[in-house]
Amino acid sequence: MPKKKVSEEKTAKQSICCGKHSMSCGGGGAVYGLGFIGALVYYISNATGFWNGALVVLKAIVWPAFLVYKLMVFLGV
Repeated sequence: MPKKKVSEEKTAKQSICCGKHSMSCGGGGAVYGLGFIGALVYYISNATGFWNGALVVLKAIVWPAFLVYKLMVFLGV
């Protein structure tokens, strides 16, 4: 009997967490996507040559790492 109760609780948790009314369903991807586009535009506008332009895509992908690094340097951590 307890196994049935555990499965009912699990189903209830899944419906709350993964239901259509869940409030935390991947908003970070949209923020990262907008940040990627913004970083791409910024880095392309500052590129001086072909290879710098090719490096732009890689920089735009890892822009959060640059942001965290600069923040940590600023805070002195």
